[in-house]
Amino acid sequence: MTRLILSAPILVLGSFVGLLCAAQAPQSAETVLHTTTNLVLVDVVVADKGQAIHGLDQTRFHVFEDGHEQSIASFDEYRPAAAPAEFAPPPPLPPDTYSNVPSSPANGALNVLLLDALNTPKADQANMHRQIVQYVGNIQPGTSLAIFALGSRLDLVQGFTTDSALLAKALKSPKALPQASATLQMGKNAGELRDEAEDAARMPATIPSAFGANEAEASRLRMDADEVTAHSADLRVPATLGAMQQLARYLSGFPGRKNLVWFSGSFPIDLMPNLLDPEAPSEFMRTYANQVRETGRLLAAARIAVYPIYAGTPLATASLQASHDIVAADSNPVLGASGSARNDTLADAQIRSEQAAMVGIAQMTGGRYFNTTDLKEALAGAIDNGSSYYTISYVPSGKLDGKFRDLKVRLDGARYDLSYRRGYYADAPDKPSPRNPGEASPIMAAAAPGAPEATQIQFKARVLLATDPMLKGSKLPDGPAGAMSAGLKGPLNRYIVDLTVDARGLSFAEMPDGGRQASIEFVLVGYDGQANRVNYMDSTGKLNLNSAQLERLMKEGFSERLALDLPPRQIALRIVVYDRTAARAGSLEVPLEKDGNPKRGVE
Repeated sequence: MTRLILSAPILVLGSFVGLLCAAQAPQSAETVLHTTTNLVLVDVVVADKGQAIHGLDQTRFHVFEDGHEQSIASFDEYRPAAAPAEFAPPPPLPPDTYSNVPSSPANGALNVLLLDALNTPKADQANMHRQIVQYVGNIQPGTSLAIFALGSRLDLVQGFTTDSALLAKALKSPKALPQASATLQMGKNAGELRDEAEDAARMPATIPSAFGANEAEASRLRMDADEVTAHSADLRVPATLGAMQQLARYLSGFPGRKNLVWFSGSFPIDLMPNLLDPEAPSEFMRTYANQVRETGRLLAAARIAVYPIYAGTPLATASLQASHDIVAADSNPVLGASGSARNDTLADAQIRSEQAAMVGIAQMTGGRYFNTTDLKEALAGAIDNGSSYYTISYVPSGKLDGKFRDLKVRLDGARYDLSYRRGYYADAPDKPSPRNPGEASPIMAAAAPGAPEATQIQFKARVLLATDPMLKGSKLPDGPAGAMSAGLKGPLNRYIVDLTVDARGLSFAEMPDGGRQASIEFVLVGYDGQANRVNYMDSTGKLNLNSAQLERLMKEGFSERLALDLPPRQIALRIVVYDRTAARAGSLEVPLEKDGNPKRGVE
């Protein structure tokens, strides 16, 4: 790993420097140098029997943090766009230049569909897919959607568009079609084993020894069910939470509120089999509180409200409606609960537990949970609910100590259903947080082939062969370029990647001498057609700036030149810029043709 210490912004690209901020600074970008204020945004959906309530005055709203009322700094109401959402066309880029700056709609809410094959049996996936196709065929004009699919990994099926024909075409792609989930295909599932256990326990016992045998068989089957459930959760839960963290980083570069409509058959966030079966051994108990809290923090920071839609066979779960007050994952009595009906089978209790976990995610982020056989109606309801909301901001008092701050919103003069995120972690923007998943996790996710682009840090990348006439006379890196270069056989192509980074996405720590410092990591990874890593490079550097340099950096951005050797065949080049202090990432993927040239045209 190469380590660079930079005493001032790198000025490698000449006139290329500053073009990002001057020509296409994203509307959502903001300088993260707040030392005295830290604005908290709370999106509040107000509804009466599912119908949005409009026209409420600011004076009726009261926001409480840890029980103390806050002074509202700003107040805005958002309604569904009267006209179709218009996507702002990205500014034209020079040849062979790519950007991860998102093209966001000028008006209207952003909606993301997550088709979860990882947690949904294939039989239920088919019904889920059919109803989503029906919804898209009758979609309200101007509704902006993006579609992701979660299987063995998170895949972008279709980026944001209001074109219903394009969405329908995307839903026919292999990524969006139903697939088998390895974690749900392990022979008999936990529910089947629990039903068998109950049947064994209820078998007639003609003699005491036979009754004892039935009890022993029931106990064995329950233990098998707990083991299957725990093993499945060990695979599914981290993968699902990791996918949601990827989505949070991807969506963070888009302005405003985002609605994540999550179609899933189940999700045991806090799985504790001994609550379902008191005889279950403790080794089968699972808790994922830390991962849940970190995922909730990232979703809240990106202003993402989650709308889980249960894609399995619905139960009559009146006790799991989203209007119930569930405040936070680590104090949520519903997460991991065994269900409310005394005559539940153990299998039903497990399903209720998993549904309760989905309710908890909705409540944590300000969304709403849906449990209905009409999935297309639920999808329409989620999008409509998430398009009408009020945004309240306030400046919190007290130190940024990293502790969880409880949020409550009260409305005067009426009994309406309020949906909003129920808290946040008061992490200082310029210091590492104990809730950060560690620098390896987000950077590995951002560097994975085919992953959604991360937009927390926005940049442009010009990708050229070292022999390109545009680089004539430039000083280029010499020696092997990449950690795997020595093992590559045959002729190699050297690629030069010139980055221009928008510094407003970085966090800067205050130094004892009054200066500011940012720690940055740059990664290039080349993948072949089978997603195998061919070569990579990884370098780190520090920006040490005085006030004048910092002011200039915020206006112009900064640049870095990287190099990587790759064989002359079709390659996917993954580019990552990572803030090591705040665990923020920016990434994009550039296709390289078999002839060694980057794919022509503007991305």
